[in-house]
Amino acid sequence: MFSKGDLAVTCWLWRSIKKLFLLLSLLLSHAAHLEAKKDNQFIWKPGPWGRCTGDCGPGGVQSRALWCFHLEGWTSHLSNCDENSRPPKERSCFRVCDWHSDLFQWEVSDWHHCVLVPSSPGPAKPRTAECVTAQHGLQHRTVRCIQKLNRTRVVNEICEHFAPQPSTEQACLIPCPQDCVVSEFSPWSECSKGCEKRLQHRTRAAIAPPLYGGTQCPNLTESRACDTPISCPLGEEEYTFSLKVGPWSKCRLPHLKEINLSGRTALDFSSDSKERVAFRPQSYKPHPLSKPWDLEIGYQTRQVWCTRSDGKNAMLSLCVQDSFPLTVQSCIMPEDCETTEWSSWSPCSKTCRSGSLSPGFRSRSRNVKHVAIGGGKECPELLEKEACIVEELLQPCPRYSWRTSEWKECQVSLLLEQQDPHWHVTGPVCGGGIQTRDVYCAQSTPASSAQKAKEVSRPVRKTLCLGPAPSASQLCNAPCSTDCIVSSWSTWGLCIHENCHDPQGRKGFRLRRRHVLMESTGPAGHCPHLVESVPCEDPMCYRWLASEGICIPDHGKCGLGHRILKAVCQNDRGEDVSGSLCPASPPPERMACEIPCRMDCVLSEWTEWSSCSQSCSNKNSDGKQTRSRTILALAGEGGKPCPPSQALQEYRSCNDHSCMQLYWETLPWGPCSEDTLVTALNATIGWTGEATCGVGIQTRRVFCVKSHVGQVMTKRCPDSTRPETVRPCLLPCKKDCIVTAFSEWTPCPKSCQPGNATVKQSRYRIIIQEAANGGQECPDTLFEERECEDISLCPIYRWKPQKWSPCILVPESVRQGIMGTSEACGKGVQTRAVSCMSDNQSAEMMECLKQTNGMPPLVQECTVPCRDDCTFTIWSKFTPCPTNCEATRSRRRQLTGKSRKKEKCQDSDLYPLLETELCPCDVFISQPYGNWSDCILPEGRRESQRGFRVQGEGKECGKGMRFRALACSDKNGRPVDPSHCSSSGYIEEECVIPCPFDCKLSDWSSWGSCSSSCGIGVRIRSKWLKEKPYNGGRPCPRLDLKNQVHEAVPCYSECNQYSWVVEHWSPCKIHNELRSLRCGGGMQSRKIRCVNTADSVGGAVDNSLCSQDEIPPETQSCSLLCPSECVMSEWGPWNKCPQSCDPHSMQRRTRHLLRPSLNSRTCAEDSQVRPCLLNENCFQFQYNLTEWSTCQLSENATCGRGVRTRLLSCVRSDGKPVGVDQCEQHNLEKPQRMSVHCLVECVVNCQLSGWTAWTECSKTCGHGGRMSRTRFIIMPTQGEGRPCPTELTQQKTCPVTPCYSWVLGNWSACKLEGGDCGEGVQIRHLSCVVHNGSISHSAISVDEALCGEMPYSILKQPCFVPCPGDCHLMEWSEWSTCELTCINGRNFETMGRQSRSRTFIVQSFENQDSCPQQVLETRPCTGGKCYHYTWKASLWNNNERTVWCQRSDGINVTGGCSPQTRPAAIRQCNPACRKPFSYCTQGGVCGCEKGYMEIMRSNGFLDYCMKVPGSEDKKADVKNLSGKNRPVNSKIHDIFKGWSLQPLDPDGRVKIWVYGVSGGGFLIMIFLIFTSYLLCKKPKPHQSTPPQQKPLTLAYDGDLDM
Repeated sequence: MFSKGDLAVTCWLWRSIKKLFLLLSLLLSHAAHLEAKKDNQFIWKPGPWGRCTGDCGPGGVQSRALWCFHLEGWTSHLSNCDENSRPPKERSCFRVCDWHSDLFQWEVSDWHHCVLVPSSPGPAKPRTAECVTAQHGLQHRTVRCIQKLNRTRVVNEICEHFAPQPSTEQACLIPCPQDCVVSEFSPWSECSKGCEKRLQHRTRAAIAPPLYGGTQCPNLTESRACDTPISCPLGEEEYTFSLKVGPWSKCRLPHLKEINLSGRTALDFSSDSKERVAFRPQSYKPHPLSKPWDLEIGYQTRQVWCTRSDGKNAMLSLCVQDSFPLTVQSCIMPEDCETTEWSSWSPCSKTCRSGSLSPGFRSRSRNVKHVAIGGGKECPELLEKEACIVEELLQPCPRYSWRTSEWKECQVSLLLEQQDPHWHVTGPVCGGGIQTRDVYCAQSTPASSAQKAKEVSRPVRKTLCLGPAPSASQLCNAPCSTDCIVSSWSTWGLCIHENCHDPQGRKGFRLRRRHVLMESTGPAGHCPHLVESVPCEDPMCYRWLASEGICIPDHGKCGLGHRILKAVCQNDRGEDVSGSLCPASPPPERMACEIPCRMDCVLSEWTEWSSCSQSCSNKNSDGKQTRSRTILALAGEGGKPCPPSQALQEYRSCNDHSCMQLYWETLPWGPCSEDTLVTALNATIGWTGEATCGVGIQTRRVFCVKSHVGQVMTKRCPDSTRPETVRPCLLPCKKDCIVTAFSEWTPCPKSCQPGNATVKQSRYRIIIQEAANGGQECPDTLFEERECEDISLCPIYRWKPQKWSPCILVPESVRQGIMGTSEACGKGVQTRAVSCMSDNQSAEMMECLKQTNGMPPLVQECTVPCRDDCTFTIWSKFTPCPTNCEATRSRRRQLTGKSRKKEKCQDSDLYPLLETELCPCDVFISQPYGNWSDCILPEGRRESQRGFRVQGEGKECGKGMRFRALACSDKNGRPVDPSHCSSSGYIEEECVIPCPFDCKLSDWSSWGSCSSSCGIGVRIRSKWLKEKPYNGGRPCPRLDLKNQVHEAVPCYSECNQYSWVVEHWSPCKIHNELRSLRCGGGMQSRKIRCVNTADSVGGAVDNSLCSQDEIPPETQSCSLLCPSECVMSEWGPWNKCPQSCDPHSMQRRTRHLLRPSLNSRTCAEDSQVRPCLLNENCFQFQYNLTEWSTCQLSENATCGRGVRTRLLSCVRSDGKPVGVDQCEQHNLEKPQRMSVHCLVECVVNCQLSGWTAWTECSKTCGHGGRMSRTRFIIMPTQGEGRPCPTELTQQKTCPVTPCYSWVLGNWSACKLEGGDCGEGVQIRHLSCVVHNGSISHSAISVDEALCGEMPYSILKQPCFVPCPGDCHLMEWSEWSTCELTCINGRNFETMGRQSRSRTFIVQSFENQDSCPQQVLETRPCTGGKCYHYTWKASLWNNNERTVWCQRSDGINVTGGCSPQTRPAAIRQCNPACRKPFSYCTQGGVCGCEKGYMEIMRSNGFLDYCMKVPGSEDKKADVKNLSGKNRPVNSKIHDIFKGWSLQPLDPDGRVKIWVYGVSGGGFLIMIFLIFTSYLLCKKPKPHQSTPPQQKPLTLAYDGDLDM
């Protein structure tokens, strides 16, 4: 065993070894880690790039996560990866914002050609001949994201932010290859009748070009030699000779060796020499010119030779004519256009940094120093632009946004004018209306900008703001005012002191009150007075109220007695108070009374005093009250008798005060003004939620009014009921007028201005907020205008040409060397200088070039007459014109010098000496042109309110004018300006646009009376139709059968407004008059009437106004008790049931004995009990609410905010309506909201802007021009408003002004100037014509001055006339019809194509090699058709026929039809006819020779030929025929001829092997049947004939029959 110390040492060793082992493992892992790091086993792996954040544009930043991964896949700390190879964690990016959509777009190229889809990797296979209609292919296009402005490419992610990338490839169809299609050949040209060998030719034209790899066009020309009956003897061929003219050489200056100083001339036809001539003879000195254009005059030559009709050259002497062509002429040495150096670049147009990538532009220019002449190189571009970006150095661009002013006041009148154009202000209006505001564009305030807000809000051009502008108008509501609804008056109270706490004097007031049922609304809502008073005397605020007990006899049971009185002190409101407040002493506690004894007369108690007959007293009558008592039992003998009838009634006066009531009247509250006592209060938020600036006070006037009299002294009204005259209010904040700063002055024109026009510049500002509550008022000036200063007038530049120089000819030495003549005459050139002038001062040539269409010519051809030429004087002036229009004018010239004697000069056709023309005529003819315009109303001059226009406010209907254009022409039919026929150029005619009439209803009738006299009923008012709508007017609401529209609202009538008033019962009238004692049963009656409790007089009204359910009885049965009978008092009232109407609770009433009976019989019961039964003697009450009424508007409103109301009434549990006070007495909970706001949609007619100005005419002249004007919808129709017109554009025809234009004539025939063929010149003329712009109208020549500047155009061009024997191109063929590429009859494309061709004519086989190529031209066209091509064939003739291709329109063509489907032109039988005695017939089938009959197989082919019996005598003929007609068989057929299975001999008999085969087959059949029988072991053998044997058997039988 180990000791404890050894154990401790062992533990310590073990722990140390563990720590050491752990340390070693850490060191090893770290070493392995370092080794792994050293071996690059850690790599960086970045995550995907995140979203681009930051500023819009190129300033965005993108970030991503980075991880360090071991190659085995686990992540490690970032420090393990090599820091040098760490990928970037952030990069700059282009952050795309929504507004970039205006700067970038996808640019999509056109689809490339459709190419075949390769079926396997590798190049696409060429299309084979197997194509039937079309093949599937792919077409590609280029898609890239670009900046719109400079078209530079950016990354696709920017455009993908707004729209997905368009597809770059799509499937397509490639039609089959289409070969070139040509027409039929023309007939052969005719051959000449000579003996020489000539060629004839025929041509055809191309109809359709080759497409989609089709074959090219074949030769369009065919030539062949003519068949000449006789050939010419050798050397005597007949040839024609032609003088051929070559082209002019380039213009060149004379070479030194061409100038013969010693009188000799040496010609040099070498190429152009660059050596300049230093020495110029005097005769060749050019005309001195101004410096800009030093023109050098040189010469040019051409060759002339003689050609034979077979194309060979001949001696020149064989072609000599009278006039030999010129071979040398003067010309202008070509000079290229020369320009100045480029100017420096203009500053960049982009002056600020916008955040977008749109660049600016800069430009530079150069001027023309020399224009191109003599065919020199034309001027290059004179203006160059390029994009420029200098973003870093620029300030940020200002941004602009839409701003608005505050809404202006709500204009109700705009809507009311729509409903009635004749409406005018008659009083306050309210309800729905329209309010407007100004919308303007201003610079947005940058967040970090320190600019003044005033500067920022400066209005700028509206085009600077992007996006839709805010609306400038909206519907609004002007609040309506409604007065209070009050209850009816209560009854008059008692006469009390004005102040019961301080009673003074003997004067008091009696008061009556009413309360508010519905509060007033709106700013002008008013409540009437709620308290009325009348003065009275002896007022008492407190009085004793005594209640009497029953009569208690003093002695015994009857006779005198006393009543106990119980007195209570009450105030004027009927509340019990302390007795000390009552001024007088209380009434006595006892009161004497008498109980009738047995024989005494018995009277009832006094009734309650009746209601007062009048509410006040006037001069004629006072108010009265009555009470009565009745005789219950008659007196017996010795008893106390009954009193007289007068003693049974008592009267007293009541309501003896005057009918003149007094009340306090108040004026409306004044404005809220500052109160010096409360100005220290801080600004607060008002009750309406608007900011307020402190507390102020409002005051109003209060005065005392006497009814029917007017204002009286204040002291006459009770001061205790005086309304308050001062109340606190929240002061509205002062609002100063806020206006924008003035806009920048509109720019004055930087360029010069033509004429003396004064140009003005203006600026404006806009009211953003109107002044209110005493704030600073708005300035008067909102628009300023001033004239522009330092405006330069544009100088007028014009060309000033100098005089033409003398005619300069070819130098004499050159002329003599070439032409051998020294006479200085013939064609030459003359030049002149042209300068640019402005105000008689020379100017830069560019200025004139800018203002004019080119410059006057500097060079022209001229002629120096030769000795043999005719010479004339210049033309005289035209003779004056007489007044009539038929006259002519003329001018003359004369021959001069020797020309007068020359015979050729006398020919007036060649050299006319007199010219005549028609005189101008001032008679003009007009005729209408085009349709009538729309009816155009005169422009309204009425200014709309606040710049807002409503349809119907301006003139939209009524009388207008319509116009029709006039075409004016002179007597010769030439169009002239319409002002010659009419001042306006129109025929004008009055027209009428019918006005739309809206549905018109009457005004509302007054409200009818409430249908219920007590509680809730219905009041009705109505409108009726006055005018129906027409011409698109506003429709009517839904009407009833009487063409009326009704409106019903709930109403409430106070249930105590009308009440029944009853008089006292008459004495009881006994039925039996004969009895001695007048007692027993009888009847009594009384008068009743219905009165209005609110009427002061209390006069009777119609009984129907009072509740018929509560009508009191007018008669009742009664009884007079006899003296001996027991007399009881009237029943007292029933005591009250509990409110729950519990049937277990009982109700009790009592009565007491008044006189006992004589015979001591017991009297009737003195108490009664009954259960409390609901709706019989116990009732519950509840409030009744009506449904919400329709939206009720103020009387002055037609739409907008209104009120929906509901009414409150009190209903008894049996359904009977009762007064609201009944529910109030039961303390029932009242509903809170009796009215809610509502909205009646405003009916708004379509609101339109004014008409724009008329546009420019769509044509500058002639027929067909139209001008238009438009208007826009500002606010669309709402509700059942008048709809917007469908036509928002009006058009009218423009006046027909004449069109003057330069017209190029047709090219003349090729002029060879003396030659027969070769190079010549074609010319055409430019003439000024007038026409009316229509295609059908023929143009008429007029004076060139009317067309203005002559345009530059080529008037001369070289041409070629082929010589006899030349191979030359023909004229172009006509354009073919437009043809579409179609697949299966459906067009493959929308644009078609048409073709034309030029082919060559070979006149001599020797010149065939020099023939030009045939030419094919194709152009796109519209309106093409689909054509299909089909093969056509003639009938067979000897197994041959003609096959050709025909287009579907009937034209025979070559090409177009598929070669694979071409029918055969030569017919051969298939299979070949190899049977004996057979041959191929015309029908293409094998037949037999004559004398043999065809035996056919079942498939229709010939089986063999059988000899016809009886034809032996004609055997020789048959053999001959067969030998003649039988086709020759091939060698193969002869070899196998003996091997063929022929069942018949040549003579028609059946061969022996046929019988052997038939017999063998029969035996095999029997063997098969027998074997089947044995195998199947069937009881009955079933014989089956193989089906393939049946046709053989039939065929065999047929043979035997034959």
